[in-house]
Amino acid sequence: MAETKENIFLFVPNLIGFARIILAIVSFYFMPTHCALACICYITSALLDAVDGHAARLLNQSTKFGGMLDQLTDRAGTAGLMMILATFYPRYTFWFQLSMAIDITGHWIYLHTCTLQGKTSHKFINMAENPIMHVYYTNKTVLFLMCAGNEAFYASLYVMHFYTGPEVLGIGLFKLIALLTMPVAVVKAAISVLHAIVASLNLAIIDVNERAAISEKQKN
Repeated sequence: MAETKENIFLFVPNLIGFARIILAIVSFYFMPTHCALACICYITSALLDAVDGHAARLLNQSTKFGGMLDQLTDRAGTAGLMMILATFYPRYTFWFQLSMAIDITGHWIYLHTCTLQGKTSHKFINMAENPIMHVYYTNKTVLFLMCAGNEAFYASLYVMHFYTGPEVLGIGLFKLIALLTMPVAVVKAAISVLHAIVASLNLAIIDVNERAAISEKQKN
């Protein structure tokens, strides 16, 4: 009997991932002019990020491709939002550029290094050993609030360009949300920088060990 090969691209969580990409692209198209439609697509794409993870665990369909797809969609979605914010608030373009660069590079080198670490048996630096970072990694509520607060900051800046919202304490609602969530966005960026630093140190450990192994092999 011929062996039937699985098609991981048709796994439910990956199909959800493809839907997230389509929604993100639609939101990019409408971001400059249609706030409500862009927000609906963008937020739905972001919320599906949690759904695909649950589906992967429930259906036993977790894959490396799905993990990569998830990360790339998150980074691309944030980058697209940053780009439109830079056009809405040109005075703060540098800070949007810096935030986008930190988000993309920090996550990329961390994810790539984790993949390489899985192929080796070296001793690596583990941020989870730090009591503060341990809470970030193990407490799903804290992680959710950090991610939600970060998204709320940039999303409120986006909506502010179109609507001030009802006044709360003499301040427009969306401006108030931006002010309250800005510290969360700053801390989230700092954690991404820390991720990049630790990933770089672990990558250096891999390099040193591989070079030592090659040198030892050449001697023999």
